[in-house]
Amino acid sequence: MAKVTDAVAALALPIVEGAGCTLWDVEYVKEAGEWFLRVYIDREGGVDIDCCEAVSRPLSDALDDADPIQGSYTFEVSSAGLDRALRKDAHFAQCMGRQVDVKLYRPVDGRKEVSGVLTGYADGAVVVDGVRFEKKDVAQVRLHVEF
Repeated sequence: MAKVTDAVAALALPIVEGAGCTLWDVEYVKEAGEWFLRVYIDREGGVDIDCCEAVSRPLSDALDDADPIQGSYTFEVSSAGLDRALRKDAHFAQCMGRQVDVKLYRPVDGRKEVSGVLTGYADGAVVVDGVRFEKKDVAQVRLHVEF
């Protein structure tokens, strides 16, 4: 059986694209004892509430029909956000050359967080400003946001 996120992504993709958006990611997580299904979308020029609604309503109906998830969950559709998490190979390829924030599981040179330009990615290893961080050491990579 396919992973929940893969099944939902397959259902979501034509709906998201039909709304003029792109599918960034699907997340199915348990938080505070409750399950959440989150669909993150993106669009040139940004995502607004109308985009989320244009995806949420038909995707909710498709999820009800296909019923890929046993039990109850909270369903959310939202923008991937400016500080979006990079999780997939395609995310890293799309964001190459951009400023990122990397959180590490344990300190490297006394730091658990590193910011810099994403200069490489291969097999889960992230290269920031020429410094390579192995997959096993990287907790999270997000786009950097300047305020």
